[in-house]
Amino acid sequence: MAKDILVIGGGISGITTAVEAAETGYNVILVEQNPYLGGRVVQMNRYFPKLCPPYCGMEINLRRIKTNKRIKHLTLATVEKISGQEGNLEVSLRLNPRFITEKCTACGECAKICPAERLDPFNLNLCKTKAIYLPHQLTFPLRYVIDEKACLKCGSCVDACKYGAINLEMQVETKTINVGSIVVATGWQPYDAGKIDNLGFGKYKDVITNMMMERLAAPNGPTQGKILRPSDQKEPKRVAFVQCAGSRDENHLAYCSAVCCLASLKQITYLREAIPDSQAFMFYIDLRTPGKYEDFLTRVGSDERVSLIKGKVAAVEEDGKTKELIVEAEDVLAGKKIRLNVDLVVLACGMQPTNSLNVNRDKNGFIIFEQGNGIYSAGVAKKPQDVSSSVQEATGAALKAIQSLVR
Repeated sequence: MAKDILVIGGGISGITTAVEAAETGYNVILVEQNPYLGGRVVQMNRYFPKLCPPYCGMEINLRRIKTNKRIKHLTLATVEKISGQEGNLEVSLRLNPRFITEKCTACGECAKICPAERLDPFNLNLCKTKAIYLPHQLTFPLRYVIDEKACLKCGSCVDACKYGAINLEMQVETKTINVGSIVVATGWQPYDAGKIDNLGFGKYKDVITNMMMERLAAPNGPTQGKILRPSDQKEPKRVAFVQCAGSRDENHLAYCSAVCCLASLKQITYLREAIPDSQAFMFYIDLRTPGKYEDFLTRVGSDERVSLIKGKVAAVEEDGKTKELIVEAEDVLAGKKIRLNVDLVVLACGMQPTNSLNVNRDKNGFIIFEQGNGIYSAGVAKKPQDVSSSVQEATGAALKAIQSLVR
């Protein structure tokens, strides 16, 4: 019988599961498809309702991983196949090449001379990096990585690296491991706003998603924390926040993503803090801020330059002359339709589960918590939820995985 636990996904849920199980005395293998650990959380600017930066808690967890010999972490790794039963599960892994060895000191000399560029997915393609890049400032592991699709294979970086840390001949590897139980924490991806025809994403540069807003407001983002319109890099004075962009819609996502209202309220605080004379307009179907978050809604809504409008947005268009965006919506409480000119539109796109594994799922694609064969789910892989709830459920998943080993 295998005694290791496999955790698939290195976001906040996967990391929590791994450290909780390892610190109880069990060996854990943590695999992540990105070249860094941290998932969506490290892309965020702040948490709600305290508005503290996510690196506070994440740094502590990454330190726990770094110093715990019971945790083996594999980045750029994906699971291709799972077979077997509880206590004896066989897993096939694909290990993609990083082209950078552990000799890397993250000095950055290689990136200075790299001639090739790529769009930066960490910053939602709002900027570019070199083909050889550091994913973000506090990335873990702290090593550069080469985007094979963007790399010209010119060898300039090899010559520039005085530590001999670059190996352009690395190949894809496959590996088979045996584990006793598995926790799937594969997280989520934002719903593709380009599929929502009436809201203008992809058609107008100044229609962005809520994740893009997080990166614009982040100090380590593409604008160093300055909220600027993508079209002309000017500060937006009037910003519309559109809720349920693709959510609660039978043509897109039928369910509520649970955190979008709170995320938009949080982003309104970014705007009001960064641009004091700005105005925010939040269009919603229902405002959902349960329990302890109700005070947060009251605090943000009490700002006289914040308008909370109950009504669904019908369309977003662009004025051909002024290039201002025009939001057409209904104001349910006022009993009328309105047209509002704004500088920027932020779409609150829903959470969509990552569908990379062949496991049992519910009708919306989320992984059923207990698969019945020693496989469990945690975090947003299981259902839409906030970070606090994800951490709590990840601890429960760690306990279930341990029980599978001792059963």
